[in-house]
Amino acid sequence: MLPADYVFGLAVALVVTFNLYFGPRIGRELIAMQWGRNGEPTWYAPKWFAMWGMVVFMGAVRLFIWLASSYAPQSVHGVELGIVIFSVITAGSHLFVLMKARAAH
Repeated sequence: MLPADYVFGLAVALVVTFNLYFGPRIGRELIAMQWGRNGEPTWYAPKWFAMWGMVVFMGAVRLFIWLASSYAPQSVHGVELGIVIFSVITAGSHLFVLMKARAAH
């Protein structure tokens, strides 16, 4: 286990906390996932997928990083920094999406 995994674990815990907090506060069954240059949503996802899919996505990416660094270490550089940056960006973007979904309520 890398020291960066503590940041990753914290990010996953934050995403779960965000889901538990914002879930009851989002009344719509579809959540906007991406916005165009005009500020309008370009596509939507079901609420359950938008919220809990992020946890699955984070786990899948971390598994991929582990597999790559275990089986092709010569091709992988900066694993710890990559994990930290990935963790911060995914938790922050997830919070942004959930806050926008709550505001659209």
